Amino acid sequence: MKILVTGGGGFLGQALCRGLRARGYEVTSFNRGRYDALDAIGVTQVQGDLAQRDAIVSAARGCDAVFHNAAKAGAWGSYESYHLANVVGTDNVIAACRAHGIGRLVYTSTPSVTHRATHPVEGGTAQNVPYGDHLKAPYAATKQIAERAVIAANDTSLATIALRPRLIWGVGDNQLLPRLVERAKAGRLRFVGDGENRIDTTYVDNAAQAHFDAFDHLAPGAACAGRPYFISNGEPRTVREIINGLLQAAGAPLVTKTIPFRAAYAAGVLCEGLWHALPLKGEPPMTRFLAEQLSTTHWYDMAPAKRDFGYVPRVSIHEGLTRLKAACTEHAAVTH
Repeated sequence: MKILVTGGGGFLGQALCRGLRARGYEVTSFNRGRYDALDAIGVTQVQGDLAQRDAIVSAARGCDAVFHNAAKAGAWGSYESYHLANVVGTDNVIAACRAHGIGRLVYTSTPSVTHRATHPVEGGTAQNVPYGDHLKAPYAATKQIAERAVIAANDTSLATIALRPRLIWGVGDNQLLPRLVERAKAGRLRFVGDGENRIDTTYVDNAAQAHFDAFDHLAPGAACAGRPYFISNGEPRTVREIINGLLQAAGAPLVTKTIPFRAAYAAGVLCEGLWHALPLKGEPPMTRFLAEQLSTTHWYDMAPAKRDFGYVPRVSIHEGLTRLKAACTEHAAVTH
């Protein structure tokens, strides 16, 4: 079987490619860049832009299924850039499936598509948590449009599913953890609110496992076809516990200071204004969306995913942090 993974060079993308290769599948990754790690495990790499329909249609030729994981993420950037990557790119992936008669499409979405300002979610499922409205972040807004398109594309010839893994972390993370460590060492990290709001997170191997479980069960008319699912470790923890657990594993200073939500939100308004007006390089340290996300309780019920495609997290938070600490210690020993 031949499978196309979009964004196979990223954190989750590499985990997907490793797992699919371990299963004996032939894997092609569609990336913007080129990655030695993918060459090392025998993944064919095709470089291109998701917004170019011909490029993705060509890459999908001969494939039996698609894992559409690529996206423009982050907290800042023009709406157009997010729309091109996330909406146009997803439309092009669906078109590639249609062009080649590909029957299965597993889409990596995000819980952010359901974001509502300061609305806590406790034990939420895709059935009882509606899509968010008036989304302030272009990432969340465009991912919602893309998810809706994937779900709408489900029919008798193409079975689709959207997975919403919550806050992926673990060994090999080159995005979230390095930023946390950098800011912690600089003394620039604060909890928004008291840090006692509970959130879900997902160890990277569990996020990948959910994709494989969904793929194994996905078929026209299957219980999971044409539906979205929240994915996590199923172990909600306070933001304070999660962030300090990650920092401790990385050997970085722990966070103790807090900032009231109203102050963080006001800082987000100010930062967004400055970054728009000047404009400044990089991402602002705070946005309105980020302030809302960091201060609100968000955790989900894994029962629908278990019921419909057998997803059960295999790596606990404790085990994940143990693995992460070992990897960080080994990396520190090598680099010194």
